[in-house]
Amino acid sequence: MVKFLNWFYTTEIHLFRLLNQYFERKYVNTFFRTVTHFGGARFTIATVLILMLFTSGTIQLLAIASAVALTLSHLPVALLKKLFPRKRPYVSLEKIHVMENPLQDHSFPSGHTTAIFAIIIPFIFYYPIMTTVLLPLGIAVGLSRIYLGLHYPTDVLVGCLFGTTVGMLSLSFIRMLILS
Repeated sequence: MVKFLNWFYTTEIHLFRLLNQYFERKYVNTFFRTVTHFGGARFTIATVLILMLFTSGTIQLLAIASAVALTLSHLPVALLKKLFPRKRPYVSLEKIHVMENPLQDHSFPSGHTTAIFAIIIPFIFYYPIMTTVLLPLGIAVGLSRIYLGLHYPTDVLVGCLFGTTVGMLSLSFIRMLILS
């Protein structure tokens, strides 16, 4: 078991460094510094609020499902960060590229990744054609968190899985309310 954990940790650090090593590339840096904000609180909350207020019908219901998912995912992420106080990569590892004024809270799980997947999953499941745009967006947000030196790959993977699960459950809940 110890051998496996050592291998797993070594592999994760290798994957982290593989992405983080390109930090100095101007266009890659601009892309990831921009796309990371799509998982931030301002963007995710504003998006679901705008869609809830200024649309109707199915889009509005999907926005409500996304808002429910975003709300329900926020508290468990905060709790997990307290229960598993994993230091961010730029604190734990040497020779890491990181933005100025990096985040100071714990790393696990990625809140940005959780949030973006929580809001896109209801739309993806209802309108599968949107997968071609929304899934790459979600993946890009997750990769940006690693690239920017803020999260390990497992932080992002757990955020993705948690956001996806809560997004699916919220969509099911909203559908159940409408059909009953």
